[in-house]
Amino acid sequence: MKKEVFLQKVRNIGIFAHIDAGKTTISERILYYTGKIHKMGEVHEGTTTMDWMPQERERGVTITAAAITCFWKDHRINIIDTPGHVDFTAEVERSLRVLDGAVAVFSGVEGVEPQSETVWNQANRHNVSRIAFINKMDREGADYKAVVEEMEKKLNAHVLVLQLPIGTGSKFSGAIDIVSFKELLFDEEAGEGYKITDISEKHKARALKYRELLIEKLAEVSDEIMHKFVHGEKVEEQLLQETIRKATIKDKMVPVLCGTALKNKGVQPLLDAIVKYLPSPLDVPPVTGKNPVSGQEEERKASVDEPFSALAFKIVTDPFTGRLTYIRIYSGQIEVGQKIYDVAKGKAEKIQRIFLMHANKREEIKEASAGEIVVVVGLQATTTGDTVCDEEHPIILERLTFPEPVIFVRIEPANKQEGEKMQQVLRKLEEEDPTFKVSQDQETGQTIISGMGEFHLLVITQRILEEFKVNANVGKPQVTYRENINVEAEGEGKYIRQSGGRGQYGHVLLRIEPITFSEKHLDASSHTKDHKKTSKTHKTDKVISEEDIRAGKTFEFINDIKYGTIPSNFISSIEDGVKDAMRSGIVAGYPVINVRIILTDGSYHEVDSSDVAFHIAASMAFKDAMAKAKPHLLEPFMKAEVVAPEEYMGEILADLNVKKAEINEIKHRGGLIIITVSVALAEMFGYATTLRSLTKGRGSYIMEFSKYGKVSAQKEKQILHVNNNSQNGG
Repeated sequence: MKKEVFLQKVRNIGIFAHIDAGKTTISERILYYTGKIHKMGEVHEGTTTMDWMPQERERGVTITAAAITCFWKDHRINIIDTPGHVDFTAEVERSLRVLDGAVAVFSGVEGVEPQSETVWNQANRHNVSRIAFINKMDREGADYKAVVEEMEKKLNAHVLVLQLPIGTGSKFSGAIDIVSFKELLFDEEAGEGYKITDISEKHKARALKYRELLIEKLAEVSDEIMHKFVHGEKVEEQLLQETIRKATIKDKMVPVLCGTALKNKGVQPLLDAIVKYLPSPLDVPPVTGKNPVSGQEEERKASVDEPFSALAFKIVTDPFTGRLTYIRIYSGQIEVGQKIYDVAKGKAEKIQRIFLMHANKREEIKEASAGEIVVVVGLQATTTGDTVCDEEHPIILERLTFPEPVIFVRIEPANKQEGEKMQQVLRKLEEEDPTFKVSQDQETGQTIISGMGEFHLLVITQRILEEFKVNANVGKPQVTYRENINVEAEGEGKYIRQSGGRGQYGHVLLRIEPITFSEKHLDASSHTKDHKKTSKTHKTDKVISEEDIRAGKTFEFINDIKYGTIPSNFISSIEDGVKDAMRSGIVAGYPVINVRIILTDGSYHEVDSSDVAFHIAASMAFKDAMAKAKPHLLEPFMKAEVVAPEEYMGEILADLNVKKAEINEIKHRGGLIIITVSVALAEMFGYATTLRSLTKGRGSYIMEFSKYGKVSAQKEKQILHVNNNSQNGG
């Protein structure tokens, strides 16, 4: 019973926002007001607790999700402060996967920005309850009402306005609390105390209007409030709070508050809202997973009486402690010295130490249980997304998925000794960051590192050179292209080797088809020309989303073999052979994406056929088919948002026109111009320098991956020419 009471007072929350919306400043104020720190750090001074990495303090942006535990009014709040830069969106994804609630921060001036939308959609996917905090109300041009309307329009959010700002810009002094029907007046210093007074006459009419609107919205989810609303009865503050909490936890509505974290206004009421309205681990549904033995779906409740289950969502290599594994415990409990089982790796490992994290500092504890987010030491095999559990009661929780890198650089060590050191460092970084990939150029033997954007790779390479002290040369960033086909085609692969004794025989015929935006529900029988019926064992009702196609994540293999022309035990080897061939297309050696492979026919030899032979034959058949399917290159297109003073609009638009950017939207707000465009990534290399020059250092921009689009014929020729020259040493 004691444990359940404790869990009711736990809040696992994240704080997310577009870059520069003030998220880390809010985190810093929360730590100060909860007594976690005794001096508030500032982002612009590089002194914040949550941004502890040297690169974060130098650049004033959050790079890695930092976890910290604090207490407010007998509640324990586990906070994860997530990055706002889109290059580090994987940090947000894995944080949201293990959180119960979140605070979405929006700038009162810029409003709902691209990364705000991206993270909001991520939170939707993970069913994370949210409250919104509209920050920077002290800035000139701040417009609370406009931001609320943008939330409704752009995010399709059902907002509940719980506070109204008193003044804006330099005159912002407090907020009207609609629920308690009081004014909150903040002082001008540290904001530790604030006055609660009755609503003044000049604000009463506006407050009454919004209170009636709040009650009207809550009547949609509460019969009791509906009855009182219809009969004109008073709705008590406690009933309002209880209903807001229920609506928030069910993700039906989003409470909205306001303030300015930099000026220490509105943070304590935000903390009150976190404990009042966001869910505890007991309020969210039990986690579901699959039993790897029975294949049946099972659930785990947030209880110490349930078998232990947890998700590893982050790996960090510490120079002193070693490998740190962040886990969210969904059920059961663990203690130091206990063995836990990694289902994916099929391996049991002993927990050596357990920590509560406080950014880069740690508090050692002896045990942890359901609902907690902790770090364990001792798991050497576990990687991001793995489920760890009780070996006697195995379960596999839903894995995390991450976008593929779109940009790469070549990196060469200064000598052999540095090369060995570099490979060790790269392995550690790859473990830490699932969007960071390491590969080898088969032609040159060079090491290639890939990431989500220029800034991502800049941070990675800076860590390699400065933090890990690797002496290496780093090349210029290059685009990670992809390959696709224009038409469907058929291919044949026959692999026959006879060298005395048992030979090798594999014979495969297949068809390759492009997967396009128009396809939603995939049924293998609708994609076969010559065979009207498809084997039931390979029929699929998989849904392909436009988002997956744009991201190049779609691939389907359909077995349409009839009459046993190829034994079923060789089919998986054929699929693996196709996948291997897809890693290097025939146009320029880039991975092939968004294709469907239909295995139509083939033959085998009773003695000589083998998995290896069919693997090779499938690879040959794929390349034969692709050569006939009019292959072409694809390049990543980005959604970019440029923000600058209005006076530079002409210069910015002229430059974007040269880059062949498609203008999607132009907004004017508070003397700023906000331009949203779609543009090829290759055109945006070095844009930070260009924009600084165009705007005298006053402009900024941010990009996120949008889709893969076809490269023009002229541009494809240029890319192939450059590739050929680089391979020939030119």
